[in-house]
Amino acid sequence: MKRVYMVVLSIMFLSGCSTASSHLKSVQSDASDKLTVGKVQREIRIGMPSAQVIEVLGSPNIVSTDENRLEVWVYDKIATDVSYSNSNGGVWLILGAVGGNSGATSTSQRTLTIVIKFDADKKVRDFAYHSSSF
Repeated sequence: MKRVYMVVLSIMFLSGCSTASSHLKSVQSDASDKLTVGKVQREIRIGMPSAQVIEVLGSPNIVSTDENRLEVWVYDKIATDVSYSNSNGGVWLILGAVGGNSGATSTSQRTLTIVIKFDADKKVRDFAYHSSSF
């Protein structure tokens, strides 16, 4: 009988040990776009027609003109990554339970700005990009 009591007590004690889980959630301003520095470096070329730029990068966020009245397109993307972990646990005893929860959250952001300048024939004459993460 004493042995059965010890087995039951051990199972109850172990079943209350702490468990931990973590999750990563990515929230992006436009999740359908996979706009990266690598894509710009691989795909955008001087002399490329504006229609091809749209095929590769999609529509720009801002369209304006420079001091010579030539078109300038700006792509400005922001991505926010939120990760959180949650840990809970406790000890189950015959008469009751002691438990608790704890967790942590971490947030980071990435930005990518691409500026494409076109000539009078609507072909890429210059482009630049800036990427940051914090």
